[in-house]
Parts: sequence; C-alpha cells; structure tokens
Amino acid sequence: MINCMLILACLFITVGLNGQTVFTVNGASLAQVSIFVVKYESQADLKVFKVPYASQAGTNDGRWFFTDYASQAQKKIYFAQYESQADLKIFFVQYASQAGWRDMSKKHLMY
Repeated sequence: MINCMLILACLFITVGLNGQTVFTVNGASLAQVSIFVVKYESQADLKVFKVPYASQAGTNDGRWFFTDYASQAQKKIYFAQYESQADLKIFFVQYASQAGWRDMSKKHLMY
C-alpha cells in the first residue's frame, strides 16, 4: 500500500514538473497565452508535437501534453480565431524531433 502511494506521489510530481502541459480554455480572458495555428511551418513561432503521455512533455521545447483538467496544466491556452489575436503562432508537426522554437523571442510565453 505504501509503495502504491509512493508511486502515485512520484507520478503527480512528474506531471507537475513538465513545462508544456497545456489546457485549452474556452475564452481568451481565461488564458495565459493566446495561440493561433498557422498553415505553414515557416509562419510559426513554435513547432508543436502533441505527446500521448504527460511524462513525455518537454520543458519548453514544443512537446505538449493536453490535459483534461485545468488544474493539471502548466499553461492555459486559448486558440484564437484570427492571427492578429494571438500571442503565439504554432504549427503542429508529425514527429517529436521536428518540434522546437523558430522565434526564440517568444519563448518566455511558455515558461
């Protein structure tokens, strides 16, 4: 029983340390960062890869895990309808090795 509790505690600590666990909110006023998804990689500030598990999320390197609950997320994001409304432009990539920053001046937005 104690071993199970220890494992669960470590799991929650690991999830909390991931810098790129994100939660999508329904309104811009609820978000910490507004995001716009661009059509072409060359237009993006950040290339994002969606990982299937929280333990695979990166530390501000473009590997994002989308949580089911706001309390589990490091950042609350809003997907803006127009590019002009966004703080950060992203492009979703197919492979984790493609993820990363194209415009380092925007990196502070995801810390």
